[in-house]
Amino acid sequence: MFRTKRMAAAAALVTIGGLTLAGCSGSQEEAAETLDPNEEVTLTFAFWGNDVRADLYDKAFAAFNEEYPNITIQSSFLDFPAFWEKRQTEAAGGGLPDVMQFDYSYLRQYSENGLLLDLKPFLGGLIDDEPLSDDILAIGEVADGTYGIPTSTNAWGLYTNPVLLEKAGVEDFAGGSWDDYNAWMGDISEGAAAAGEEFFGGTDWTGRIQNFEIQQRANGEDLFTEEGEPNFTEDDLRAFWEQGAELRDSDAIIRAQQLEEVYPLSGFDSALTASELTWDNFGAGYLGNLGEGYPELGLAAPPVTVEGAQDLYLKPSMLHSIAASTDHPEAAATLVDFLVNSPESGEIFGTNRGLPASTTALEAADLDALSQQIADYEESISDRLGDAPPVPIVGYGTLEEKFRQLGQELGYGTVTVDEAVDQFFSEMDVVLNQ
Repeated sequence: MFRTKRMAAAAALVTIGGLTLAGCSGSQEEAAETLDPNEEVTLTFAFWGNDVRADLYDKAFAAFNEEYPNITIQSSFLDFPAFWEKRQTEAAGGGLPDVMQFDYSYLRQYSENGLLLDLKPFLGGLIDDEPLSDDILAIGEVADGTYGIPTSTNAWGLYTNPVLLEKAGVEDFAGGSWDDYNAWMGDISEGAAAAGEEFFGGTDWTGRIQNFEIQQRANGEDLFTEEGEPNFTEDDLRAFWEQGAELRDSDAIIRAQQLEEVYPLSGFDSALTASELTWDNFGAGYLGNLGEGYPELGLAAPPVTVEGAQDLYLKPSMLHSIAASTDHPEAAATLVDFLVNSPESGEIFGTNRGLPASTTALEAADLDALSQQIADYEESISDRLGDAPPVPIVGYGTLEEKFRQLGQELGYGTVTVDEAVDQFFSEMDVVLNQ
């Protein structure tokens, strides 16, 4: 599923920039390689989720304590927005939890402010790196340090609705170019209308920054450099949005007004579109929202921009990170290793946190039909998987939302492509210079 080590997951952004952050020392002591088994330690652990996930963590901590009875875990959880609001308050006061679930969008922000412990000294020791490929470990790297260990992965994919395809009399997407995908969506909308049904082939895919990203990656460029500078031009973005001009005027896709009416659901999990380009870990949510009449989904690779390009990559559904202010780095690293790598963790969590990134956890996980489908999908795109892009810039969530909003306005016809490009670059200038 992953390259071996020997071969070379819409989050709101809580801005910490501008705060004077406590606990941001300029240096960090070398981490010890061993854990004192006799030391009585209490660790705080924070995660976002619900009662179901909380019960799973309780079971994981119980299993952990069978092996490490001297380490007590005090855990707490909130929903995603509240989780990051609390972390912002704690960051300002120097009181982050010892160990945290962490989101990719915030990794650069917190690590560059000196709030996270560099885990590199623990790799190969207290944190076993053998079950984690180099590609996976690289996801948690910022500059020369490792500040998060992915628990799970997802990749960009194309979900399809077999029930709607059958009604439209159209086969699943067989692959091809973006023009091929547009034509396929048109066939679905035409077939639905002929059958007296009201659904469409898909949405305007130029409204998602991830589709712009994979097209840029197909041409050898990430959206941003390692230094956080833009790696694309106004002409690049203009050309991308202009690809959707004909599509937006066609009957192949759902209208922007209809999407607004079903928000926060998408057209796909409202059974109004037969396809959706998105992260592959969205499948369970789609099935839940679609209900009993839609027992399964199709999952295929996105359209191809350049044949043979490694445009796709594995993204973490979440990571585990340790606060730089922790008094117990060895115990915290031991807990991270257990939650990421242990067979007990894989068996307990299954795919609750996404498809396990560790091979030992994945082998122990009991995959349901959809989870196995996602695992098979990620295996099928191995030739298209390249190195993960640099960790998102501070403010990436704001830019992702601005991109979505401008895509929506292009759908309404309230802005031109040139105006959308100007607005996006103005917003990006603000974000990068705040």
